[in-house]
Amino acid sequence: MTNPTESKAQRVERLKREQNPWEGIEQIRRFAREGFDSIPPEWVGTYLRWWGVYTQGDGLGVLGGKGGEGKALPYFMVRIRIPGGQLYSHQLRTIAGITERYARGTADITVRQNIQLHWVTIQDLPAVLEALWKCGLNTMGACGDVTRNITGCPVAGVDAHEIFDASGLLQEANRLFVGNSEFVNLPRKFKICISGCPVWCEYPEINDIGLTAIRRKTRGDWETGFSLRVGGGLSTDPHLAVRLNAFVKQHQVLPALKGVAQIFRDSENLRENRERARLKFLFLKHGWTAETFQRELEQRIGFKLDPAADEQAPADVYRDHVGIHQQRQPEYSYVGAAVLRGRISAEQLRSAADLSDKYAGGDIRFTNMQNLVIVNVPNPSTHALADELASISLPVAGSSFFRGIVACSGSEYCKLAITETKNFSRWLVEELEERLPGFEQHLRLHVTGCPNSCGQHWIADLGLEGKKIKVDGRMRDAYYFCVGGAVGLHQSIARPVGYRCLASDVPDAIERLLGRYLDERLPGENLRKFFSRHSNDELRERLAGELVAVVARDVPQGRVPAGMES
Repeated sequence: MTNPTESKAQRVERLKREQNPWEGIEQIRRFAREGFDSIPPEWVGTYLRWWGVYTQGDGLGVLGGKGGEGKALPYFMVRIRIPGGQLYSHQLRTIAGITERYARGTADITVRQNIQLHWVTIQDLPAVLEALWKCGLNTMGACGDVTRNITGCPVAGVDAHEIFDASGLLQEANRLFVGNSEFVNLPRKFKICISGCPVWCEYPEINDIGLTAIRRKTRGDWETGFSLRVGGGLSTDPHLAVRLNAFVKQHQVLPALKGVAQIFRDSENLRENRERARLKFLFLKHGWTAETFQRELEQRIGFKLDPAADEQAPADVYRDHVGIHQQRQPEYSYVGAAVLRGRISAEQLRSAADLSDKYAGGDIRFTNMQNLVIVNVPNPSTHALADELASISLPVAGSSFFRGIVACSGSEYCKLAITETKNFSRWLVEELEERLPGFEQHLRLHVTGCPNSCGQHWIADLGLEGKKIKVDGRMRDAYYFCVGGAVGLHQSIARPVGYRCLASDVPDAIERLLGRYLDERLPGENLRKFFSRHSNDELRERLAGELVAVVARDVPQGRVPAGMES
């Protein structure tokens, strides 16, 4: 029974103590037999999330409800966990079939290499779960206060420049956490990436744990281990991960992961406020440092970690793996296709599976920039594959805008969103391609429908954060501009520059800004450097076309709670 004096955090913590949701599959089957109205509130609002499931919004977003959350429909979002973004053609065909039969034919690739479905009913949920289990996939831990999908480089094992193929360790880590009752009740979501990618495509800077492969020379021999970062995250309080003074050997990876997860699990002060329940708040609010964290970690794991080795953080490299690229296996290449704002149809999923069988070995990968890659393509077949991908609207040579756009779910489905994002992003790309043909600079253009930054606008060159503006008595979609986010060697949170405009005016603003960049850039100057040498006032003037007053990043009434980031 709900206690009226409980805070939201207290209620959730009580519910998590009372039941392990992963032990509730028979309850889910009973709900399916008895219908949506039979589902108790604790399952609708809490326990189902441990199964990668939460209710779908009514299309109005947060403003359609009250208390910081919009109204829910009797339908569910179902997120499929795909560790490292790696799957086989038969699994993709299963997903295509589920999408077609139960999700109205449309799916989304998320920024954590998941597939996200909508319109799933409780009656169909057991059939969806069982179809996934049969092909070796599941939804466990894709949402909830647990370890989310563990991300990695989508071209692990084939990248010609890879430092180390971390796929095996990633899968071991996935087995360690998924279904493990020891980690079924964390304070909030917990995000891990493990990779040997030299361009850090998995974004270790914004994960709770980021492990990136690194080499050191010891007694004349080279050894591969990992750098360790902790406490990264975005949402309303962005924080770039802290690098520990540690060289993590390969056999130490799982103990280190477990130790950090235990620190997070046992931090009772993080359970007092749902909005401040992420690992990063040990650094932001509770006075922890890299040194204190490492001391605690080494106590947990029972051994000292070697000092960190020198690393080369990637400088101004693009991380999307789109295009045709030579693999480390000389006879083969991988072919990366851009999926516009991550939205993909059942037909495209099925066709991609067929093409991976026709031209390669049936091995498909999803990326953190919401794209897909087919690996192990014989070199003579790459252009034929690229042509066929383009014929199903999955171009291998998309424009900078087509490749660079990233978008969260938005108010179309999300109860926390302020603005619609997916259709807006498609329209925005079409407008920019027409207005700025031939623009070749790599551009991370991220659209997020609320302050939670599921669209990762804080690390984008141009980050658009959803807002509302009242025009003629009606609330209309608008966007606030954050500029100059960067990762890697020049990592930086994007700067709120004080400019906001209606969604319909966003293409004008970006055209003005990028036009001035093309006219004023110095020789060899990329967007990051251009933005960094201009003040917020100067960038705001270029966006607006004139010098305008600063607009604060306003938080809507009934502050949107930190919520369901992908």
